[in-house]
Amino acid sequence: MKNKSLIAALFIVSTVISPINSAWAAKWANQFTEFELPPSWACNLEGAEWVCQNTDEAKKKEAIIVLAAKLKGDQDSLDQYLAYLKAAKSYTSVAGKPMKSEPKFAKTVNLNGQPWVDALHMESEIPGFYTRYLATIKDDIGVLVTYSIAKNKYPEYQKEFDNLIRTLKVFRKSGGINVAPSNTNLMNTQIPQTVSEGTVFPGGLNVQGGSDQRAAPKTASGNDDLFLYGIIAVAAIGLIIFKKKRGG
Repeated sequence: MKNKSLIAALFIVSTVISPINSAWAAKWANQFTEFELPPSWACNLEGAEWVCQNTDEAKKKEAIIVLAAKLKGDQDSLDQYLAYLKAAKSYTSVAGKPMKSEPKFAKTVNLNGQPWVDALHMESEIPGFYTRYLATIKDDIGVLVTYSIAKNKYPEYQKEFDNLIRTLKVFRKSGGINVAPSNTNLMNTQIPQTVSEGTVFPGGLNVQGGSDQRAAPKTASGNDDLFLYGIIAVAAIGLIIFKKKRGG
């Protein structure tokens, strides 16, 4: 009887805890970067850039990650990247509308022993979207990682992308590597037009604005989730023991 109760308790615990495992981020790497990709996301090579997106069709239009690398040229240095990202960026949208971004911050940070330029702009790539930029130099290549999030979805994705930044690593693998030539301007890397009009943003780019990053509410941490599931599991075990004592 005791063994049956224990087996039942363990089954409940495993059933309750298993959703946590499925929600954990997975390590992803290409030829020059590595980071923890948010759950349910996948990355594909689109032309010269790697494009990552949610595999859920309903969420593809909410956020996108673009990664690019190039052989180092005269215009590639952290100081030049920082100066570029401190300024507003002007461009023409897919719809033909002239746009000018609003820089939120630009600074140099250290991530896993590697210096990066870290910047955030509003509407620098897609109207109605924030874009976070992370740029660095590793040996003979320049690397750029960007992620763009719909303004009204920023609080929802902030925790996932903060984790991406925390786990971000850069390296230079020997042999063949998918990089642009040295005369390419890394800071001009954009979301591929065929992607932004199609698979990444199905139904177009009509996204309404929302709260600013500075007003984004804090979300529960992974430890809080584990604590909650732990309480549920303990309660389930307690219920089994209680029923056993009552002879139920």
